[in-house]
Amino acid sequence: MKPTFLPCLPLVLAVVSPAAAAQGRDSVAAWQATRTGKLLPLKEIERRVVPTMKGAQYIGFDLELPSGVYTLKFLRDGNVIWVDVDGRTGKVLGQTGR
Repeated sequence: MKPTFLPCLPLVLAVVSPAAAAQGRDSVAAWQATRTGKLLPLKEIERRVVPTMKGAQYIGFDLELPSGVYTLKFLRDGNVIWVDVDGRTGKVLGQTGR
């Protein structure tokens, strides 16, 4: 039996590669921003925000560049909660969900 996905592989790589490259660039940019002091490290943001979310499970984050806004994601009672944090100051900008 021949694998049927091999003819599609170039198409898949053409779609995935630009997204992976963009994510890699964002990771490098985020690392450089924290290294130069333009953004607080994720661990510092988590240290400030996670303890304030009583009864919620921390499930991850996104970092929006170039704005430097971290979005921390939590789960409580089946509801997703997003907390936006200014990566430069650590100040909570807002919260969506409950």
